[in-house]
Amino acid sequence: MTRLVCGGTARRALVPLVLLLLGLPVPVLAHGPDPGPPDVGLIVTGWSFHVEVWLPVLLAGWAYWAAMRRVNAAHPTNPVPRYRWWAWLGGLATLIVALASPIERYDTTLFSVHMVQHLLLAFVAAPLLMLGAPITLLLRVATPQGRKRIILPILHSRVMKVLANPLVTWGLFALVMWGSHFSPLFDAALEDPFIHFVEHGLFLGTAMLFWWPVIGADPGPYRLPHAARVGYLALGMPFGTFLGLAIFSSTTVMYPHYATLGRTWGPPPLEDQALAGGIMWVGGDAVFLLALVLAVAVWLRSEEASAKRVDAQLDREALVGDGSGGVERT
Repeated sequence: MTRLVCGGTARRALVPLVLLLLGLPVPVLAHGPDPGPPDVGLIVTGWSFHVEVWLPVLLAGWAYWAAMRRVNAAHPTNPVPRYRWWAWLGGLATLIVALASPIERYDTTLFSVHMVQHLLLAFVAAPLLMLGAPITLLLRVATPQGRKRIILPILHSRVMKVLANPLVTWGLFALVMWGSHFSPLFDAALEDPFIHFVEHGLFLGTAMLFWWPVIGADPGPYRLPHAARVGYLALGMPFGTFLGLAIFSSTTVMYPHYATLGRTWGPPPLEDQALAGGIMWVGGDAVFLLALVLAVAVWLRSEEASAKRVDAQLDREALVGDGSGGVERT
């Protein structure tokens, strides 16, 4: 994998960009004061270039592309499905929009914008990245020794069996969603850039674990049948709904940061908080409903394909039976 990620023309093209990102002044990485009311020009000028955001995203896109090219060259009759590449790109692009666009500029100023950011991380970027099936791609591009000695032992390890257990993935995601919003962590993240970075990592990491057994594109210790995937999603929907309702219904500003910011424009903190709760409630429900519809559609297609295979097998058995019958009569 070192040769795959660090060789040739791609390396020479990436080095200047890495040096540029590393050379950015430190203040752009910190939480600044109230940026003022947004305007149309921020669509162009409101982007940030945090090295801890852009560098991992660029490396992830580069590594996937290089691995995909190697797999496609080695297996031209069985290439990486194109939709997986676009899903991976879509997930990475969503990360950039959430963490480097004007959304990031206002995430510590408006709670409603912060909630949009969290929805993008947990309900858009995470499922798209898992739909890209990175584990499957890694297994295909790795050498037989690498699969046997490193990748498969990790996938079959006790730690992975615990983390990938659907009950654990569901519980961890719910715990992070509720725990972050109803604990001092949220307000601390608004004041400290490093804690904010860790919070985003928790959201994305637990969300990817949550969507892993539902999407089922990658191998894992557990593989949910289609009916269980529908139930898993149906049970996951209420915790986002009730979280949004709890924030929406609160009669006091939940986080001192927003209450004491001294912002003189936009909605008052309590109205902005209610808007954030509504975004979580409506936006989260919309994503879960879409996921449920897609899960049911995939289930029905699987049942239809299974029925066709059974019918074909019965037809073959009938033909064999007719042939043997003819021999006996002879």
